[in-house]
Amino acid sequence: MYFEDFEGGQRYRSASRSLNEAEIIAFASEWDKQFFHLDPEQAKDSIYGGLIASGFHTLVISFDLVRGAEIWTESSRGSPGIEDLRWILPVRPGDTLTVDFEVVAAKSSTTRGDRGYVTWDHFTRNQKDEIVMSYRSVGISLRRHPLPYTEAT
Repeated sequence: MYFEDFEGGQRYRSASRSLNEAEIIAFASEWDKQFFHLDPEQAKDSIYGGLIASGFHTLVISFDLVRGAEIWTESSRGSPGIEDLRWILPVRPGDTLTVDFEVVAAKSSTTRGDRGYVTWDHFTRNQKDEIVMSYRSVGISLRRHPLPYTEAT
């Protein structure tokens, strides 16, 4: 899909993906070396009561699930960032994640006629349909039919 195809209110759902203990520990061993992500026995005595996935691991999986839905991949030219990232509930071994994502707004670039900016809200849910993480992102999307801008405005 291209920029012209997006408008506020459109909703999508990704495929699902389950996490296991080994991959939670492997990710944390490289990227988030906190005991409640690394050691199931020590994690029992944590405020989480057991092993949990790194929030960054949850974010990476969520991004990959959204990318895999191939809604914006054809026109994507990256993103200037994300905001309002919230880790709401712990993700545990055996949890299955799915992402609901929605177009909040689509705004044409005022300086480049070949693109626009699409704002998305994302809600990552577990198998109980509980929201475990949320965030807002902006994606740069190419236009199918570029506007004839000749100078920056």
